[in-house]
Amino acid sequence: MSVLLRRISSSSGRVIESANRSFNTHSAPLSHGIHVLYCPDSVGIVAKISECIASRGGNILEADVYVPQNKNVFYSRSEFVFDPNKWPRAQMDEDVLSLAKKFNAKRSVVRVPSIDPKYKMAVLASKQDHCLVDLLLAWQDGKLPIDISSVISNHDRLPNSHVMQFLERHEIPYHYLSTTTENKREDEILQLVQDTDFLVLARYMQVLSKSFLNRYTKDIINIHHGLLPSFKGGNPCRQAFYAGVKLIGATSHFVTEELDCGPIIEQMVERVSHKDSLLSFVQKSENLEKQCLLKALKSYCELRVLPYEDNRTVVF
Repeated sequence: MSVLLRRISSSSGRVIESANRSFNTHSAPLSHGIHVLYCPDSVGIVAKISECIASRGGNILEADVYVPQNKNVFYSRSEFVFDPNKWPRAQMDEDVLSLAKKFNAKRSVVRVPSIDPKYKMAVLASKQDHCLVDLLLAWQDGKLPIDISSVISNHDRLPNSHVMQFLERHEIPYHYLSTTTENKREDEILQLVQDTDFLVLARYMQVLSKSFLNRYTKDIINIHHGLLPSFKGGNPCRQAFYAGVKLIGATSHFVTEELDCGPIIEQMVERVSHKDSLLSFVQKSENLEKQCLLKALKSYCELRVLPYEDNRTVVF
């Protein structure tokens, strides 16, 4: 059995060397796991992560480490393979919990996509379909490890529309909740999403209240059709057009109480010029929105997104 020497460069400049033995190609099929750790920085964290995985016969395939200067925090994300017969899923949870306690982790998560339940997600959308349709097609193609529990909208779609036909074909419930300025139907939305792991706002043009956020408590991911922190609020394409920008963009971020100010997960941009019209701004923006939201969801589901300071993220 050969010995593989791997060098892993961290964003802080640290270089980690680890020797991992290759697996016998005739052994049982291996499962793929992901582990993320966010904790106070200290000596020996990487060694303990490697020891935890190796002691159960696992092998690290890829590791990312980020230790920002003068912050006393440590971030890591490891992908590994293991034999489920030698490392049962319940034992893995115990081992990772022990690791988390040892380093006073603020966040420590292990996930085995082939064994663990898919994330349960609900989608909130308004009239515009482009982000919703793209998300549904990505789900259909197996590009996201999620189950869509429902689609909730303040727009009543016709039964013969392509969205409604898709949802009916895949038995995804559609809930039409007409909203007004006085009544955003948030109590009813909460009832519909109480069993979800997170929510996605696919161009949902209603502002969720502080009360809703406090009661839901889990992550909500939004797509904003503008390059935040510029052009917050309504009509960002119009704002950008009349500001004469040369780059337009889309931003996917976590929802917080302050409108369009949550931690950013992903951004995408495209060049524009004086030759572009407001219509071409909007068309280019819609294409960016679809790509940006999908990339953010993929990163989130693959445990690549971790909180950093008050309003930032680490995205491995």
